[in-house]
Amino acid sequence: MNLQVLMKQAQSMQKNIMNSKSEIEAMTFTGESELVEVKMNGKKEVLSVKIKQDDLEKDDIEILEDMMMIATNDAIKKINKEIEKKMGSQAGAFGDLF
Repeated sequence: MNLQVLMKQAQSMQKNIMNSKSEIEAMTFTGESELVEVKMNGKKEVLSVKIKQDDLEKDDIEILEDMMMIATNDAIKKINKEIEKKMGSQAGAFGDLF
């Protein structure tokens, strides 16, 4: 197989991966349980946390929602750091898909 053809295919694949990544990053995903709803973007960032509990005071719910969002984002950052540590340059080769 011709090396130039192989390089062109690799570049095309990389472009397709990056386009898919951009599309995913622009999307919003909602996770739900009986009492909690979490919205995240495709970058694994928490956009909002909603507590579905009528018994709590409104201020208590807002503080709890903010704390859950901060803690979740912190955990995701730690996951990404560990992936980078373990995978090193290999993770970058996949366009930060991890």
